[in-house]
Amino acid sequence: MIIFFEVIRMNILLVEDESAVISVIQRGLTEHNLSVSVALDGTTGLQMAREHAFDVILLDIMLPGMNGIEVCKTLRRENVNTPVLMLTALGSTENVITGLDSGADDYMSKPFKLSELYARIRALARRRFTQLKDDSAISIGSLVLNTVSKTITRNNTPISLTATEYKLLEYLMKNANRVLSRMEILEHVWGINFNMGTNVVDVYVNYLRKKIDKDFENKMIHTLVGMGYVLKSD
Repeated sequence: MIIFFEVIRMNILLVEDESAVISVIQRGLTEHNLSVSVALDGTTGLQMAREHAFDVILLDIMLPGMNGIEVCKTLRRENVNTPVLMLTALGSTENVITGLDSGADDYMSKPFKLSELYARIRALARRRFTQLKDDSAISIGSLVLNTVSKTITRNNTPISLTATEYKLLEYLMKNANRVLSRMEILEHVWGINFNMGTNVVDVYVNYLRKKIDKDFENKMIHTLVGMGYVLKSD
């Protein structure tokens, strides 16, 4: 069986400041028909990830400027969903957990074998390809969210959202007809380290209502007093 995406020349972003590591990875991945772009610091890597479409990001943690954890967290906050593979000498369980909790999809400790790195890149690209093919659109009644183009429409009318509003709506739509507590929403949309005493959930739900429900007779976002919020089909 031929997996078509594997024979396509994939574009890889390598964010790494060690010249020896860069040389080895570039040489090894180029031999497998992968195109490798390099950023030497976290700030540059973040900017490149924002501006260009990469299939996988290889991200070191110890970087000049902005470290890899902050780069990954920023990308995820901005809804950049490119698969991230952390490459670092920090291989303890705590470091692995920190890396994955920041939004990384996989984690490899240095030193590593190029054959394993290539295999993990293919696995991440395969997962991303399947996700884009199967889950590019979420539809709840007349509300449609496209996870690839990051566009939202209701009754075919385009709706403009901020990055945080989009992330909140995506979580509500993926859990349609399920009552979500403020704590659940905080954990999944803002992260477990966010201030749990804030009313940010209520504020952003109101922002969403003004854009999703205000101009429509049937309301989709509902409040259950003392329980939380639920998004239902119109």
